[in-house]
Amino acid sequence: MQQATQLKRDSHPTTVATTQLKDIEKTLPLRVLSRDDWEHWTTKGYVIVRQAVPAANVERLVDLLWKFDEKDPNDPSTWYAPQRREHKMKELNNTGMLEIYNHQYLWDNRMEQRIYDAFVDIWDREDLWVTIDRANLNPPKKVKGNPNGFIHWDVDTSIRPLPIGVQAVLSLKKQDGDVGGFQCVPYLFEHFEDWVQTQPDDRDPMHPEMTGQSAVNIDMEQGDLMIFNSLLAHGVRPNHSDGRVRMAQYISMHPAEWDNEVERQERIRLWRDLDHPQRDAFPGDPRDWEKHNATTAELTPLGEKLLGLSRW
Repeated sequence: MQQATQLKRDSHPTTVATTQLKDIEKTLPLRVLSRDDWEHWTTKGYVIVRQAVPAANVERLVDLLWKFDEKDPNDPSTWYAPQRREHKMKELNNTGMLEIYNHQYLWDNRMEQRIYDAFVDIWDREDLWVTIDRANLNPPKKVKGNPNGFIHWDVDTSIRPLPIGVQAVLSLKKQDGDVGGFQCVPYLFEHFEDWVQTQPDDRDPMHPEMTGQSAVNIDMEQGDLMIFNSLLAHGVRPNHSDGRVRMAQYISMHPAEWDNEVERQERIRLWRDLDHPQRDAFPGDPRDWEKHNATTAELTPLGEKLLGLSRW
């Protein structure tokens, strides 16, 4: 079983562990992933869980996000209001991030058994905490700029041992080549150690040199969850569709840290007070919309454990 201790990052929790996720030897039976899925995960660095949440969950969250963002899905003229707060992580500016974190509908998806079971498969352990993360609503670009978007890592790939972490995105709208969305470079994940030997000592550990590399565009349907290793170079392709928005919820899980009382109490506070994580990557909503328009989410017994309210 994977033993790990969380290493705090601005936006994506990573872990320090003795075994990289791709090298885990399974001790628990697979619950959601197939053997082919597991092989794809360990070699390519990502896996897609089809229909991870019920369609009804997706539709009500979509409606909520339009309301939260004060935009009309039937009136594109409302889709381009300026973002409400600047991101300290500049790459996130104008990417459609929605500073909503603790609404009941977000928690309902986090507590879906199929979502949890997929992460049990990934970590080969049951004692997990869910990340308190946000959502995204990204309309088509008005000005046709770089069609390729960007590629980066969310962790510093110069650190040894390499960071260990998992990220995931739940698609709320169909994602394809026109609407843009997640793209990645599986070759760099599969051949990282060989590739890095060809790079200069002063390489950028957050942005790979893409000469000779090709990004793979990932298609997803509504309700699909894509889980990816934090060591997978990835990014976002711009939305150049004709009148289609891209929408998503970010959900991930990592080993629980019951003994980290400061972190556990902060997680409980965020849930109870409908607040945003106090990190640079999460600027929060200046309107405090959730505090004025929602109530503390009701948690299932599984949800209480995923938050840290109850012990595994």
